[in-house]
Order: sequence, then structure tokens, then C-alpha cells
Amino acid sequence: MLLCDIGNTSYHFLDGETDYKKDVKCFDASSISKNVYYICVNSEVNAVLKTLKNWIDISDLIDKSKYYVTMGIDRIVAVEALLSAVIVDAGSAITVDIVNNGNFEGGFIYPGVDAMRETYKNISSALDYSFNFDLDLDIMPKNSQDAISYGFLKTLYSEVMSHELPVVLTGGNAKELQKIFKNALLNETLIFDGMKQIIKKAKLC
Repeated sequence: MLLCDIGNTSYHFLDGETDYKKDVKCFDASSISKNVYYICVNSEVNAVLKTLKNWIDISDLIDKSKYYVTMGIDRIVAVEALLSAVIVDAGSAITVDIVNNGNFEGGFIYPGVDAMRETYKNISSALDYSFNFDLDLDIMPKNSQDAISYGFLKTLYSEVMSHELPVVLTGGNAKELQKIFKNALLNETLIFDGMKQIIKKAKLC
């Protein structure tokens, strides 16, 4: 079964146990003849894929009534993968979604690591530091790098942990956040796990 998670810059494929990426600008989707089950947040790419019969948009198989209208399909699919958890997807933005006993309870969007670092840098060149993910969040900082790290990470940590559910990390900066969320589960294929469950429920494979 060939799965594909399509973002604004890349096609992310999972073929069995092997995952790989193709650049959105260069890849010709019609070069694949087998069935591809996909989700897509790129409207231009999606318009092309709708003309290809072997590309199957699984977002049409989801009961979206329990989600809000503008919620990204990648977030919805991640929620569909789990029964009870706080899902932290650490990409260009950090999205946090709460699912409890299969019910989506809401979520929020937080600036990503790179975006937040640029924010501090734009305030003052004196705040141009990388974040210290080894920071002890129980101790108030006494230097500038730890001060901005604490301001960024403590707020996120406190909100996530307040829901008293297992924390699941995914996305490009998940490994860095795992240093803060020490008991969290790292799942780099969470989107694909959700896709598999949706496909199984729909009995497509």
C-alpha cells in the first residue's frame, strides 16, 4: 500500500516500511501507476491529483463533523490515529490537539521553533540565541539564552501537561521537544498511522 502526505514543499511517501520524499516543484504525480492513498494541504497539487484516477484522497472518507471547518487535514488525520492523547506536531508551526476517548476536544497553534527564534531576534539582536532544550523548567533562568528558552518552552509545556493525557510528539522538531517532554512518545509516522486506520475503516484495502 502506497501512502502519501503532501505538504506545501514535498510529497512524503510511505511504501510498506520505506518512506521517502519528492519535491513538489519537480515531481510528476502521473509517473506512478499504482494506487496512491493521500492527503494534501497544497491546493494546486490537489487540483492536479483530482484528475488522476489512481490517486485516492482519503480526506473524503473522514467524518469531519467532529472537527472545525478550517482545521488542517494533517491535524485531523493525526487525531484519527489515537484514542486518548495530546498530540504535539512540531513543524513550522507547533500544533497541539487533544483527543480523549476518541473525541476531539480542541487544540491550538503555537509558533514553531524557527518562527519563535526569529521573533526574539527581531525584537533585539541581543536575543538572537538558539533554544536550550536541556533547560530545567523548574528553575528560573539567570542568563539570556535560558530566559528566552524558558519563555518559549515553559508556556507550551505547562499547557500540554495540564490535560493529564499521554503526550505524543511528531514533526521535524519532535526530537528536540522530547528533551522537555521526557515521558512523551515519539512517533514520526503518526500521520501515516492515521491514514492506515482511515483506510482500514473504509475497507479500501
